[in-house]
Amino acid sequence: MIAEVRQRRIAEIVNTRGSASVIELVESLAVSEATVRRDLDDLAGRGLLERVRGGACRQRAAVRPEADLNPFAVVAEQASMEKRRIARLAADQINSGDVVALDIGTTVFSMCEYLRSKRITVVTASLAVVRALATAPSIDVVVMGGALRSNYESMVGVLTESCLRQVRVDVAFLGAAGVRHDGSVLDSSPSEVPIKRAMLDISSKSWLLADHQKFPGSGLIEIAPLSDFTGLVTDRPLSSEKLTLPPDSTLEVLAP
Repeated sequence: MIAEVRQRRIAEIVNTRGSASVIELVESLAVSEATVRRDLDDLAGRGLLERVRGGACRQRAAVRPEADLNPFAVVAEQASMEKRRIARLAADQINSGDVVALDIGTTVFSMCEYLRSKRITVVTASLAVVRALATAPSIDVVVMGGALRSNYESMVGVLTESCLRQVRVDVAFLGAAGVRHDGSVLDSSPSEVPIKRAMLDISSKSWLLADHQKFPGSGLIEIAPLSDFTGLVTDRPLSSEKLTLPPDSTLEVLAP
């Protein structure tokens, strides 16, 4: 297991459970105690968890939400062609006059270049989306307030969730960290999951944007089952080994 993946998994475990011992992490990851201790020290130094005797715990109560292991700008550059293919297909699902909710993920952000000429209203907690669409002549942008998750350029927390639940949108577009074979849609960031769930709740239609690497991808916290979405937009057809849908599924699957 490469270091970045291993450290992401450690951060997910600690932040979801609240704490974890070195021994528990050794058993979960099948690595040495020395490796776990080095990873914990590194993650603590980056502000992603708090080091305690024998293990680590979630950062103690603070307004500032958890940081992501990789900044938004870095993630946005990865697999950019796949993201753009998905983004173009997703943008085609929007009609003139729609009220559209855009999630804070990088694939959803890639939709912005295909939206600038549309006459729509965009509801978002993503500062990257706000910047990208601020000068679009026919787009009204509604920004959700909350606590700033600075390295991912987003607003999160109970204030953001409360703001979202005051509105209703025609269609929402969400990202995720992974999708399991059984259709469980997962994410890695505890502060983002309630925002994603709220977007699902306030939308008449909802689309999950996920490239082939997200099957299964990563993630520890379930956002919702895939059956709660109107459809899935991905970059290539999916085999039954990657995703199994029930025979009566109404999920629309779009791929180039």
